Amino acid sequence: MAKGAGISMKLPSVDNLFTTQEQRDEEKREKVRDIDITEISDFPNHPFKVKTDEKMLEMVDSIKEYGVLIPALVRPKSEGGYEMVAGHRRKMASELAGKEIMPCLVRNLTDDEAVVIMVDSNLQREEVLPSEKAFAYKMKLEAMKRQAGRPSKENLSPVATNLRGQRSDEILGKQVGESKDQIRRYIRLTELIPSILDMVDEGKIAMRPAVELSYLSKEQQEQLFDTIEKGSLNPDVILSIMTEEKPNQAEQFKMPKKRIEKYFPKGTPSKKMEETIIRALELLRKREREKDRNQGR
Repeated sequence: MAKGAGISMKLPSVDNLFTTQEQRDEEKREKVRDIDITEISDFPNHPFKVKTDEKMLEMVDSIKEYGVLIPALVRPKSEGGYEMVAGHRRKMASELAGKEIMPCLVRNLTDDEAVVIMVDSNLQREEVLPSEKAFAYKMKLEAMKRQAGRPSKENLSPVATNLRGQRSDEILGKQVGESKDQIRRYIRLTELIPSILDMVDEGKIAMRPAVELSYLSKEQQEQLFDTIEKGSLNPDVILSIMTEEKPNQAEQFKMPKKRIEKYFPKGTPSKKMEETIIRALELLRKREREKDRNQGR
């Protein structure tokens, strides 16, 4: 056997040969870079509205005079370029100010890490619309659930928990100063059609009625909006809408088909089984009432 056979040697990489450890550490360190605005794409499904309002125009004037004072946060995209995480308003203001580049902090982030930072940075604004909270809370809660992982066999709650046993919606509620029930109400708003959700943002529909309306089908919501627009919505109509039990709110009672199909001819449709059972129960109740009346004589 040749001398030294079986011994593996790990050769240094080219980078390690021609760079110092200090240089390599510096390369990994986050830096503020001047990036061409055209290379920065918006965050997918960004829930916060970026408007050309009075505050935006003030930011434009500031950037024209002083530049962007607080760098935006971006993350590199696998296909090239960057994705905005925090700084959408600064990006628009820079574009309106005629700037071609803007200072950005480049950070490698996972999808869920990016969602959490994006939501948290925007919720710090003075004014946040109900629709913005609705989609932001939904996005962050879903990210938190994925980060927490699947629930264990001992904990089958559909809402993920962390190591301390807290539900994700409870944790989110504490972070943003809302109850977990309020978090759920906001998320329900994402089921509203845009035209009705706009009315919530404008203060024309309060939170609780809006949550109730979210249980209507999209078609029913469209019909309701048309009725409101025509001015023919009166208190009686509103009351009937709000008190109607929606299909997905009604309590469902289910029984395994295998338990009852032996009492019916083979091939009997499920709907037919249900109707027969209902009639049987009604007949049984009728007989019980007659029996009680006879005993009471």
